[in-house]
Amino acid sequence: MALKFDTRYPSIDDLRTRAQKKIPKFAFEYLDGGCNEDVNLIRNTSELREVQLKPNYLRQHHGSSLKTKLFGIDYDAPFGIAPVGLQGLMWPNSPEILAKAAFEHNIPFILSTVTTTSIERASELTEGKAWFQLYHPAEDRLRDDIIKRAEAAECPVLVILCDVPTFGFRPRDIRNGLAMPPKMTLNNILQVLGKPHWAMQTLKYGQPNFETLKPYMPKGLDLKQLGKFMDQTFSGRLNEEKIKPIRDMWKGKLVLKGVASEYDTEEAIRLGLDGIIVSNHGGRQLDAGQSTIKPLSTIAEKYGDQIEVMMDSGVRSGPDVARAMASGAKFTFMGRSFMYGVSALGKKGGNHTISLLKTELQQVMEQLCCEKTSDFPNHLIK
Repeated sequence: MALKFDTRYPSIDDLRTRAQKKIPKFAFEYLDGGCNEDVNLIRNTSELREVQLKPNYLRQHHGSSLKTKLFGIDYDAPFGIAPVGLQGLMWPNSPEILAKAAFEHNIPFILSTVTTTSIERASELTEGKAWFQLYHPAEDRLRDDIIKRAEAAECPVLVILCDVPTFGFRPRDIRNGLAMPPKMTLNNILQVLGKPHWAMQTLKYGQPNFETLKPYMPKGLDLKQLGKFMDQTFSGRLNEEKIKPIRDMWKGKLVLKGVASEYDTEEAIRLGLDGIIVSNHGGRQLDAGQSTIKPLSTIAEKYGDQIEVMMDSGVRSGPDVARAMASGAKFTFMGRSFMYGVSALGKKGGNHTISLLKTELQQVMEQLCCEKTSDFPNHLIK
């Protein structure tokens, strides 16, 4: 499809600035923030951008293609939309906007268990191409039922999450009383009144809910009861005992997200997983941890021929995608970048952001004389 983006917003930073003006502060801070003092949030992007690439200007060049094969599927670019929780809180109907845009651009869209549209709706919008990320339920019955729904929805890839053994400590969200639905303090009400477009869109699409989890939730939960339900329903720490039954049950591709060490990579390979996403949850879980680019290079070099190695966290632009792939990632994912786009531009935000990123990445490839995305490592300055 033809690439077209709004030239008033030619960067992700422009979209972020616009988004901050358009949505309530509590919603923007949930999207934008990391955990504790945001050290790892900042480190993710800053250390990724220390990666340098080498161009070959005099080499014969036959053109560059963004097309990338992953799990036997040909995608039109080497990046996809990462799972993000509470998307409809940040911009009403945003998961559906992004799922449609991903389908139109032929890139992967990963639906989170705790976002605001259902597995079935995401599958409908993508003709069965949406991936699904599973937060591990405490009960086997609930786990099995959700996996069966993902299978019935023809999700090609199931992503299981290993980096949420506890919920991250996020001071802004604590101050804002963030929950689902958001706690309407006087301060939050004033914030909503100051963003009339967001408020009108929320009225139009209705109060956001955890649509995938709706069948399992008692009706009429207040905020305290909802928090208790979530704590009782999910058991975040993964281990062999929990992964084995999922591998046995799930016949599609199985990916472990949140990998940050060689040990976890070796365990994923031993347990028969098809891929890993090197990730630190966007700097939202462990402020004292490494940036994602640091373990990626070692993991990709050592295990890239045994398992598909992907990356998210810190990737914000086309050049960032190039840096990650040159460092060994087979594929990359972004969460905040796409949510900035939708929060800034509403229903046009998905197409705009994907087109912008494709245009940026195409320019980098042409500049480097890089014909295929698999050639990126040849341009890494070590």
